[in-house]
Amino acid sequence: MLNRGRSRTERVRAWLVATGSGVATFLVCTAVSLADFKDEGGSLTGLALALLTVPVAGLVHQANRLASATRERRLAGLRLAGATPGEVRLLGALEGGLLALLGSAGGAVVYVVTHLAGPLVQVPVVMALVVLGGVLSGVRAGRHVVASPLGVVRRSRLRGPRARDLLLVVAGVGLYTFGVVVKARFPIAGVYGLTVTMTVGMVLLLFGTTLAATWLIRAYARLAGRRAGSPEMLLAARLVEADPRAWARALSVVSLTVFFGGAAGAQQAGAGYHHAHALVDAALLVALVTSAVALVVHQAEELLDRNRSFAALAASGVPEGALGGVLVRQAIIAALPVCAVAALSGTAVIVLSLLDIYQVRWLGWAITRAVAMAGIGVLAAVLVALAARPLLRGTLRLENLRA
Repeated sequence: MLNRGRSRTERVRAWLVATGSGVATFLVCTAVSLADFKDEGGSLTGLALALLTVPVAGLVHQANRLASATRERRLAGLRLAGATPGEVRLLGALEGGLLALLGSAGGAVVYVVTHLAGPLVQVPVVMALVVLGGVLSGVRAGRHVVASPLGVVRRSRLRGPRARDLLLVVAGVGLYTFGVVVKARFPIAGVYGLTVTMTVGMVLLLFGTTLAATWLIRAYARLAGRRAGSPEMLLAARLVEADPRAWARALSVVSLTVFFGGAAGAQQAGAGYHHAHALVDAALLVALVTSAVALVVHQAEELLDRNRSFAALAASGVPEGALGGVLVRQAIIAALPVCAVAALSGTAVIVLSLLDIYQVRWLGWAITRAVAMAGIGVLAAVLVALAARPLLRGTLRLENLRA
């Protein structure tokens, strides 16, 4: 019944969640099928495809947060009708799980049709994991909302950076560096222990860099605010500084894509496995599209949350073009440091792991690829901000000033 008469924003959110679940299912099933082959190129491609599901998962969680205001009013109505908080949370879990089930079923059908001769036993397991992720994401999307019979109250304030985010970076760098230094002399389980240690270190570094982006964005926004030479730049810097975690959450998908792109470029500088590299680049194109969609979702969410503030600025005489410039400057301030660090980290991980055989002449291509990936990430954020002008125009209506 709740799915009837939903707003356009909620329909878009449902489509994004289902599509992301389908793409994740297809990528993981394909990664498992490639890992069955006994060659290094297949395993490399399978690992890259499996890791590229992380940006897709970020998009799904970001999409679950869209249209939060509409869902909060719906929760308040349910509480007024007598629903308990547990029933409301269960409803969110069922909603997220159903969308994930529909999407994963579509992704599984596409995989089965395109891999009839390949292994199919992993399909139900992957579908179950994707549905479980959708359930958890649906629960977490509204975990900070308390719906009372008189309305909706948020019980948490905007959070800034957390120290544990930096601990993941430190742990990842430590494990990975230890593996690089010790190499053949690894004391536990020999080469297998070395591989596990370096892999865990890389994963911790990957997630730590994404989570610690809040620190980086806030520091760069403060610097940009102190050196702002125009009102648009000052307002953009202060808006980003006020809520860096929201930008870090939105750019997590972009930073992961840039990280993988930088790592793939450093790997491709050497010879061999051209077929595997081509498949990884194709998956990166999918990840870039996913990153752009995640930025669109964030831009829509931000404009919905700040509609009264922007409407008040417009009512006081600020032109629409100036506010559009604020959106573009926000995107540059938030995306530039995150994409630069992600590209550098991805390149460094591959270069350090292959330091014994890595040749100096390969660094030119690796650095060029890293700079290009960072530029693509920033450009995507800017293009999304420019494309958000119609949404901004709707936000500036004076009707948004009504209490």
